[in-house]
Amino acid sequence: MNQIAKISEARPSLIASMAGAYNMEPKAFADTVRATCMPNNATNEEFAAFLMVAKDYGLNPITREIYAFPKKGGGIQPIVGIDGFLNIINSHPQCDGIETVENMGEKGDVVSVTCTIHRKDRNRPTVVTEYMEECKRPTEPWQKWPKRMLRHKATIQCARYAFGFAGIIDPEEAERSPEVITGQVSAPPPPPQIASSKAERVEEAEIVTETDEATDAILDDGEAFDLEAFLAELSDALATSKDADQVFEIWDGFDVEATLTGDEEALQRAFNLRAARLVQFNPVNGG
Repeated sequence: MNQIAKISEARPSLIASMAGAYNMEPKAFADTVRATCMPNNATNEEFAAFLMVAKDYGLNPITREIYAFPKKGGGIQPIVGIDGFLNIINSHPQCDGIETVENMGEKGDVVSVTCTIHRKDRNRPTVVTEYMEECKRPTEPWQKWPKRMLRHKATIQCARYAFGFAGIIDPEEAERSPEVITGQVSAPPPPPQIASSKAERVEEAEIVTETDEATDAILDDGEAFDLEAFLAELSDALATSKDADQVFEIWDGFDVEATLTGDEEALQRAFNLRAARLVQFNPVNGG
């Protein structure tokens, strides 16, 4: 009983602290996180526990770097997508670089991906290989972008070995787990047609890590990336959203953060578009 009381007392300061980091009013922040990241029947204590995990790992629930599904028998399971894992990997003080290599089969197809993570405090790197035949699933992302999905899987698993992240799992693990009830928090839908064609082109482009070269890359089909057109398409799509859930679904569908990685100004413009739409569903002044 005393522990519950202490959590209840701490919750306002935790919410206020996290809301302040994102320049939001505490109530608007809490309402947005509850609406977009939490099961509908989550208790106050579960909400507080979720925010503690997000804060400990430095993850932003507003951008859905972390969200939660309910667990059978009660409680919640924090879920972290690839953007969230990349955030905690790259922000870890001992991280000294990450590499991924696609391993090709006899027919020229990717049979596995090897991820290597270097730590400053270790002489030897952590190396993990994930295999396509073990990981590929009959879902749309795996059918459309198997190489990208396998890179994500190898990266996440290597990070677990290298840094020992506990208490969080990725969306794939959540769907496979018999203990997690998926479906009460909306998952990103298949990308819109415009975003799909772009994602397919980006998939074939060379991945550049730890540099800003990605923003200057030319896609394989010879077409230069048109930032203004991309932001215009994003703005038009966001305008069709009917609630905060759909705002994040559209955002994830356009793969905004991965697409604009390395261009802070462009990414901020995209965040401003999303924030403007979210405010219409969760006014900061409560009006």
